[in-house]
Amino acid sequence: MPSGNQQERIAELRQRKHKLMLGGGQDRIDRQHASGKLTARERVALIMDPNSFQELSVFAEHRCTFFGMAGKEAPSDGVVTGVGTVDGRYVHLASQDFTVFGGSAGEVHCLKIVDAMHGSLRTGTPFIFINDSGGARIQEGIDSLSGYAKVFYANVELSGVVPQISLICGPCAGGAAYSPALTDFIIQTRQAQMFITGPQVIKQVTGEVVTAEELGGAEAQMHYSGVVHFVADNDEHAIGICKRLLSFLPSNNLEDPPLLPGEYSLEPEPALDEVIPDDPKQPYDVRDVITRLVDYGDFMEVQETFAENIVIGFGRIAGRTVGVIANQPKVFAGVLDINSSDKAARFIRFCNAFNISLLTLIDTPGFLPGVSQEYGGIIRHGAKVLFAYAAATVPKVSVILRKAYGGAYVAMCGRDLGADRVFAWPTAEVAVMGAEGAAEIVFKREIEQAEDKEAARKQFTEQYRNTFSTPYVAGAHRIVDDVIEPNQTRIYVAHALESLQTKRELRPAKKHGLIPL
Repeated sequence: MPSGNQQERIAELRQRKHKLMLGGGQDRIDRQHASGKLTARERVALIMDPNSFQELSVFAEHRCTFFGMAGKEAPSDGVVTGVGTVDGRYVHLASQDFTVFGGSAGEVHCLKIVDAMHGSLRTGTPFIFINDSGGARIQEGIDSLSGYAKVFYANVELSGVVPQISLICGPCAGGAAYSPALTDFIIQTRQAQMFITGPQVIKQVTGEVVTAEELGGAEAQMHYSGVVHFVADNDEHAIGICKRLLSFLPSNNLEDPPLLPGEYSLEPEPALDEVIPDDPKQPYDVRDVITRLVDYGDFMEVQETFAENIVIGFGRIAGRTVGVIANQPKVFAGVLDINSSDKAARFIRFCNAFNISLLTLIDTPGFLPGVSQEYGGIIRHGAKVLFAYAAATVPKVSVILRKAYGGAYVAMCGRDLGADRVFAWPTAEVAVMGAEGAAEIVFKREIEQAEDKEAARKQFTEQYRNTFSTPYVAGAHRIVDDVIEPNQTRIYVAHALESLQTKRELRPAKKHGLIPL
């Protein structure tokens, strides 16, 4: 039993905790700040509501005795874990401490993270993982790898049950990158890098020369790979993004997203009548439609600079969270390709897992043709969108803005793929293919025999467009519920979503479907 009276023991406790709060010491804290980063506990303090965070396993220590580790102190074993509130809602959290052994992950370090994840699972609360680590703790050998495997397993356990958000605020290399990849959203700061193999290994193996920033910087992992969902200027910005993202999400899969109380305007929006250009070949920015549909124009776009021919993100309509999926006509005319298919499918499945209604805005001429697309597997990638929409049981509302051609129209959640409501603007063109291409096939003989082939081509193209490339044929065949004035869209969508909140859809019992990979 420790010697000394109660006050002496309390004083000792305070001294021990003060030392723990300093992590690797003031010198390393200063170096952390000099590199433009906050410390692990500073990040926790910034993300959590004041005085709400309860740290767990504060006095945890490693058990390694190899390679000079015996007797070496590692305050809290290099990771801060616990539970607290963000905007009044509980979350569990792990924040790696780079000032302690470079935030390296050993056995106890990983077990602390897993305990926090299981806390999320038991209580139905989101899990936030702030990554800032040099990777596996080499001195602990296989125990470090075992710890990582436990984290990955827990990521999968939590998947679809509670939202998981990763913040990449420092190095995240090797196997460590797979935990963020298993989570729902990744926010990476411009001070961080994330990759499986670093520049030195790549140079040794392939001879390629690349910097760490070019290989695993935030812009690279957003624009080229699509691994990252949000890019942050610094730690403070990343935490702001995380908090805003959480505001759209439920705490778990058994809850609905937060309903923001308030009086929401459901008045006509005249500006929507002017969005679509008169020339069907002229592009426009679909964000101009989205921001006029969601409450207060507040749209949180996801993967903004990856596969820009499709736009995804969160907004609210009459206080309810919606997941928006929209073709982007100003990028590749809004075609679907390999990357945009993957981007849309993953987002749709996330929304379905967490009871978030889907709003799809359609303006696409089809799938992108080309040898590279076919060799790259556009068939299986495009099938992911079909699978995701068809499997989704949440309310699904689709609005056809302009072009809705062929298989891409079907893939963008048409009536027969399970849309609960389909509305069309007067500018909608619902057809197997564009009028120009269709006329060349349907009226091939007439065009070839005409004296003025170009005039005949224009005549038959217009004839086909007037016959089939309108929303009224689709309306007559009940593929479209109603043709609406663009300025009325927010009103129609809001009423549709409200009426679908009690939607119930039974599916055949099975372990899980087999999404094309």
